Amino acid sequence: MVSSKGRKTASAERRLAELHIELAPAPIPLGAYVESVQTGNLLYLSGILPVIGHEPKFVGRLGREYNVEQGREAARIAALNVLSAARNHLGSLDKVTKVVRLVAYIATDGDFFAQPKVADAASELLRDVFGEDKLPVRMVLGVASLPLGVPVVLEVLFEVEA
Repeated sequence: MVSSKGRKTASAERRLAELHIELAPAPIPLGAYVESVQTGNLLYLSGILPVIGHEPKFVGRLGREYNVEQGREAARIAALNVLSAARNHLGSLDKVTKVVRLVAYIATDGDFFAQPKVADAASELLRDVFGEDKLPVRMVLGVASLPLGVPVVLEVLFEVEA
């Protein structure tokens, strides 16, 4: 692969191996929806939670039950689930040509303002796997509550090979 700046870049699948990341099976929808939908060369991933197995790893809000570092861990787990869902849909993460958009919903109490630091854990994992030149635009929102009481939900849009 060659980056937009002409530099040779490693494939996403190779980067996962170099980072010693073994992805768990893709998350299973917890309701009447699907985890991913592709239309043309866009792959939409629904709200991905920090679940392991079929269970939330964290239940609570940032600034109340959890601190920034625990929130970052929740965001990283959700981002790993994003990668699993994308790979499950595409067959290989090497088919991703760009991470277009990342939206991070962070459940917080009213006095927590470090949502961007929590979301950075997801952005950093995507950067480490896909490369700096494929980083997305990002929206980070603090909310009162999220499904199953989890502290983080990620929504991601990928551009993929046609």
